[in-house]
Amino acid sequence: MAWFALILAGMFEIVGVSLINQFNLKRNWYSLAFIVLGFGVSFFLLSFSMKTIPMGTAYAIWTGIGTVGSAIIGIMFYGESNDWKRMLFIAMVLGSVIGLKLVS
Repeated sequence: MAWFALILAGMFEIVGVSLINQFNLKRNWYSLAFIVLGFGVSFFLLSFSMKTIPMGTAYAIWTGIGTVGSAIIGIMFYGESNDWKRMLFIAMVLGSVIGLKLVS
């Protein structure tokens, strides 16, 4: 259950980061409210998962999921670069997250 909560926390972090980008494009109260909600749920789930998963592992995986997911959202919806060097380093972050899961 803790690992599921951690993965879900990472996904809500992606939502929060994506909403920050949206807020920068259209500044309104709805976007700000959803940012707070997205990160609030994310932190709650991260806190829940840290009851059984060590802090360093949980935080690294949470940020890794958020980093990779946000980069993919940026490429898919905001026209950010997807050159091979960027994809290589995103793959390295993803590989590190999977490695942490395997050794934990």
